[in-house]
Amino acid sequence: MTRVLSALVLLPVVIGTIWFLPPVATLLLALVAAVLAFREYCAMARAVGVWVPGGIGGAAVVLAGYAMWLGDRMSDGRATLFAPAGAASFTPDVSLEPNLVGIVMLSAFLVVAALSVARGRPGSGVLADAAATLFAPIYLGLPLGALAWVRAVSGREAVLLLLGVIVISDSAQYYTGRAFGKRPLAPMISPKKTLEGAIGGMVFGTLAMAVGGAWVFHSPLWLLALLGAAISLLGIVGDLFESLLKRSAGLKDSSNLIPGHGGVLDRIDSWLFAAPVYYTFVRFLA
Repeated sequence: MTRVLSALVLLPVVIGTIWFLPPVATLLLALVAAVLAFREYCAMARAVGVWVPGGIGGAAVVLAGYAMWLGDRMSDGRATLFAPAGAASFTPDVSLEPNLVGIVMLSAFLVVAALSVARGRPGSGVLADAAATLFAPIYLGLPLGALAWVRAVSGREAVLLLLGVIVISDSAQYYTGRAFGKRPLAPMISPKKTLEGAIGGMVFGTLAMAVGGAWVFHSPLWLLALLGAAISLLGIVGDLFESLLKRSAGLKDSSNLIPGHGGVLDRIDSWLFAAPVYYTFVRFLA
């Protein structure tokens, strides 16, 4: 019951923000989720003896998400439009918003390296601390910023399509796994996941994208099916990767923030891996 009640509270917030509010609201929601997930990420890092500076790492996550949302768009001062791949010229009153992701990541690299030197503590954990700090904006900030970017340039339907495909794929994994599952998919990471469940999730996720994508995009059916299969597969990998982090840290959930559901990272783990390929599709192929 607790799990159902939590879902009844969270789903209207997420869907309502994406559907009814302007695109910047989706960015704010994504950044809030990124910060909360980053706190859980830091806790898992501490559990395995890795130090991630909260201020620097959190700022890098937020800035990476914002830069991802801002870049690769044309603006005429009144509205933000999609900049097509290969566009070579623009009218004088239209400018291309700069993509600052590279600058953010390079700046984070310099700051983290300087902080490591400033601590003045040689040891076996120096590289792990620096690497874990720089991994946070890549793992959390960029994918969530990419989702907000999709909302800004392709509309609310495109974002909800991705979320719907992931939910359908996850549900199909669970039910087909329970009905037909016999062979473990990754027994050392997630003993309950089965190969049969993964196949079911990919089949239904592919069908969901093929059907829903035909309504949102003007892309060939085979391309939408390929996208759905990739999203479903990457969602499974994202789920297993987060389970690997938790198991390494000796945790069952990333936190207990959401009653019955664990933490924010537990809820968005599939999105984080699916978002990059979806962003690439929308940016270059849709």
